Amino acid sequence: MSASPIRVGMLGAGQLARMMALEGMPLGCEFSIYDTSGAPSAGIGTLYSDPENDQAHLQEFLDSVDVVTYEFEHLPLNLARNIESRKPLHPNVRSLATCQDREKEKTLFSELGIPTPRWRMARSAEELRNACEALGTPVVAKSATEGYDGKGQAVIRNPADAEAAWTQIGHDRLIVESFVNFTRELSLIAVRSSQGELACYPLVENHHHEGILRYTWAPAPGVSAAVEAAADDYIARLLNELDYVGALALELFETPDGLLANEMAPRVHNSGHWTQNGAATSQFENHIRAVAGLPLGSTALTRPSCMINLIGAEVDRERLLTLPDTYLHLYNKSIRPGRKVGHINVTADNASAIHNKVQAVLSCVSDCAPYPER
Repeated sequence: MSASPIRVGMLGAGQLARMMALEGMPLGCEFSIYDTSGAPSAGIGTLYSDPENDQAHLQEFLDSVDVVTYEFEHLPLNLARNIESRKPLHPNVRSLATCQDREKEKTLFSELGIPTPRWRMARSAEELRNACEALGTPVVAKSATEGYDGKGQAVIRNPADAEAAWTQIGHDRLIVESFVNFTRELSLIAVRSSQGELACYPLVENHHHEGILRYTWAPAPGVSAAVEAAADDYIARLLNELDYVGALALELFETPDGLLANEMAPRVHNSGHWTQNGAATSQFENHIRAVAGLPLGSTALTRPSCMINLIGAEVDRERLLTLPDTYLHLYNKSIRPGRKVGHINVTADNASAIHNKVQAVLSCVSDCAPYPER
């Protein structure tokens, strides 16, 4: 007898929803996608478009699903609470609320013994200046909510610049963090099932340009067993404390004194796209397995990988697809500056071979961030 379909509802209709649905369908999942933006791009599943916040559309969507998840964390909490009161929602509202607010997030890190940069909150230009003086400049000031991909942030190198930074960011509550002298940026993705089963992917190294992730290398080269174990421990504390179900990403700074947690994201993450072609089970499939109540798949790395983000860039598709061990993932989005329109995964037998292959791939991309020397 064939298994009954599992009806999964997705909040958000962008590329992450698309990739989750594509990997969940072979597992016997059916997808309904609820879009509030008025500009859905997922192009898969049954779409419920509701930019006017019509409760009738929401009820129709909820009637079509058994469980609900989401592709991005900037959801109205009242909508999430409404849904959680009527259907299982994974990750839960507490996880969503924590990740939406940097003050709550940093407070949770501290409560769980996860090290972070020193930080203060500021609710006025004067408090921002006081925070700069207390922490010592330079500092990074960020909006407590809503910021992503470098938006809503400013580096302050002198307390006298606090008022201008306050005006520039334009938010009524800022988190102010000591500037971190980090060696590199790392991230970790882990998945927790509804039965408490937990699996971690390898630590990866990320490179940002103009506030946007451009390259991810998996595994991060030269990571010691102690650093890997510390990262796994930190993310396990978060997953268990939040009674979390699904994929969680934890962004970290590697410093000479150890790891510092930057922020977390309650969803599949851009730095985990490499798992589609470099891991035994992708982050997208494992997230769907978790929220659908299915056993988790192996998170083992199968081949060293590099993920290249396509940001407002065109690709010579025909030439690219002649390259070995190169995998193109386009999101069917129109191209405009700063927009994520796809990514490319490159795999190889070793790290040095990866870098040679990436150079060939970049020759097929119209506009790309400089590839860092390795």
